[in-house]
Amino acid sequence: MLPMKRRFLIAGVWMALVATLFGALGAHAFKHHITAEQWSSFQTGIQYQFIHSLALIITGILYAHWPDKFVLWSGYLFLSGVLMFSGSIYLLATRDIIGYNYSFIGPITPLGGLMLMAGWISLLISLFRMKND
Repeated sequence: MLPMKRRFLIAGVWMALVATLFGALGAHAFKHHITAEQWSSFQTGIQYQFIHSLALIITGILYAHWPDKFVLWSGYLFLSGVLMFSGSIYLLATRDIIGYNYSFIGPITPLGGLMLMAGWISLLISLFRMKND
């Protein structure tokens, strides 16, 4: 089994790769088949995924040096928050292409956003708990 710090690093890099893939796919395949509003939402999902991919990588590095439970929680919150926030946005923005109305997923987006914010709060708590060296 991989150490937690390595899992966060791998997950962060994978999320960045998928964000890059979705950015290219969206710009070349989806952009002309969805509305301007859907395209804007899709780009928001990509932007948040990129930012939190880097946050997850930083969390993995931080956890290697400071294995605090709040760092651990921030990693879990960033990962699940991106899956819920960006994932729901991707489904909602491409529903016309996919041909299925995922409107029931709408409430998941703000829950994912709350998880992302909780991840930052958890990371902040951990930093306040660090001892000065």
